[in-house]
Amino acid sequence: MGRLTGGDPSLLRRINSAVVLQALRAATASAPPDAASASLTDLTLATGLSRPTVEGVVDGLIDSGLAAEVPAEEGGVRRQGRPARRFRFRAEAGHLLGIEIGAHRVAALLSDLDGRALGSTVREVSEKAPVDERLERVRAAVAELLRHGGVERHSLRAVGVGSPGIVEADGTVHLCTALPGWTGLPLGERLRRSFRCPVLVENDANTAAVAEHWRGAAVGSDDVVFVLAGLSPGAGSLIGGRLHRGYGGAAGEIGALHLLGREASPEQMLSTTGEPLNPLDEAQVVRVFALARDGDARARAAVDRFIRRLVHDTAALVLALDPEVVVVGGWAADLDGMLGPLRDELARYCLRPPQVAQSLLGEAAVTTGALRLALDHVEAELFAVDSTVTARRAGR
Repeated sequence: MGRLTGGDPSLLRRINSAVVLQALRAATASAPPDAASASLTDLTLATGLSRPTVEGVVDGLIDSGLAAEVPAEEGGVRRQGRPARRFRFRAEAGHLLGIEIGAHRVAALLSDLDGRALGSTVREVSEKAPVDERLERVRAAVAELLRHGGVERHSLRAVGVGSPGIVEADGTVHLCTALPGWTGLPLGERLRRSFRCPVLVENDANTAAVAEHWRGAAVGSDDVVFVLAGLSPGAGSLIGGRLHRGYGGAAGEIGALHLLGREASPEQMLSTTGEPLNPLDEAQVVRVFALARDGDARARAAVDRFIRRLVHDTAALVLALDPEVVVVGGWAADLDGMLGPLRDELARYCLRPPQVAQSLLGEAAVTTGALRLALDHVEAELFAVDSTVTARRAGR
């Protein structure tokens, strides 16, 4: 924030406000619902600020709608004398959205300012849908979710979005082969027309990695690789607890590794007929795995090739990043015989084999991670948090 001087009273007030608000939120979040409040004394001890300063800040937070005074009978046992004033953070003062835009569906997740889910919705969409139709499906899903939750659109403080493709810092999709018309799409700009708040667009594997670190299989681990397993796999990674995008947002594009050796594409490797599979036809892929389970020799050979490729692609990232845990998600993670070979092969190729876990969030991973993007943005604004998982570099 720079060095403070005697000429920086507004900055000092802002810092004090952020410190008190963060302490109030932490105090009320960690308490049982019937005691989710903090007194001026609690906040003074937590922040190290003087009592008059804390009281002035709290009154300002009440005026802004971010805090509320709790009636004495709701803040604890009544004692003789004047009861201490108690306060709570108003998580209902704003709302957040996490949105997934995929080949076959769009989904949205609504929460309050504490990240508590208030509702979700999913709508199917054709993999052949043009840009306008897909974005209209997103708008309809959001409108339905807000209506059912009784939430006004103007109360949204931030919206996070997970999308396939290489996504630039401004939300433009630099390259995407999964969705028609997506390459070069100014997705962030298009979506911002529908909201009066910041819209943060991120690659879907990256958002899923953030989600598993927040509420999934990688909680407590700061060095994480998330593999979005499919015909064209992608990966997201956290290094030291922070999302790693790379300079241009293309970190983790392991689906392109086969190009280095000019080997067959994944849709060719999993084919049993010599004709490449449609990379967006998941049912076609599932049929190959079903045939393999039933003993079909060609299907078994195709599945072995597919798993071996996925293992090699993942191993390349593991060798480069040395993560504590590899989380596997996406539709292929649910197919039989996936995690065992991955563990065995990583143990064979990697100097220090990581833990391998299946996603705990499943289909909700991308929307959950997108919601975390929005929550990080709001925390950076309200609480002066400068070490969020998804923080972008300045000037990007």
